[in-house]
Amino acid sequence: MTIHREGYKSIAIGTLLFGALNLIFFYFFSASLPLLAWIIFFVSLGMLLFLISFFRLPGRVLTLNDGVIVAPADGKVVVIEEVTDPEYFHDKRLQVSIFMSPANVHVNRNPIGGEVVYNQYHKGKYLVAWHPKSSTENERHSVVIKKGNTEILVKQIAGALAKRIINYLQVGQQVSQTAEMGFIKFGSRVDLLLPVGTKINVALNQAVQGGVTVIATL
Repeated sequence: MTIHREGYKSIAIGTLLFGALNLIFFYFFSASLPLLAWIIFFVSLGMLLFLISFFRLPGRVLTLNDGVIVAPADGKVVVIEEVTDPEYFHDKRLQVSIFMSPANVHVNRNPIGGEVVYNQYHKGKYLVAWHPKSSTENERHSVVIKKGNTEILVKQIAGALAKRIINYLQVGQQVSQTAEMGFIKFGSRVDLLLPVGTKINVALNQAVQGGVTVIATL
């Protein structure tokens, strides 16, 4: 397991705060309030370890298969339904949504390989990620990847805690399946908009792994 590059700055700041906080408490309060000093130490250590774990990048055997769509993120499948897409397709699509809790790995990966034909950031609200309107009203970043005659829209969506969406892709770029497409800090969701009739290989409430779990078959 390694640490994702997006976490370097956050972990460095967290480590400095951990050190400063405990230095102050142990210097000024360890004699008079030793129990409080140790409580502060263990609570702050737990928070630092959680911060480090948030940016973890575990080693995995990724799924590379031209005939399937792989999960773009870790999390739980919370939506499988037909919707009308108002942003790009302007017709009916099959939406699969993955909710990412703060405990999940938060790197996002390309569900298929192909050409990036659309890339758009949208300002918006910060509704909780499982809210039905979060797909269209929250801050989000949408990308469409085209492979042959198939186009898939991947939508990174901010939530109540996730206030920073990072996307690495550009229009015209050729991307590989399971390569990193971006990162969302501190929990949110990722939507996939697929052609109607696509065979879905997952079920509601199923836990999935980004770059590993097969979401659908082309």
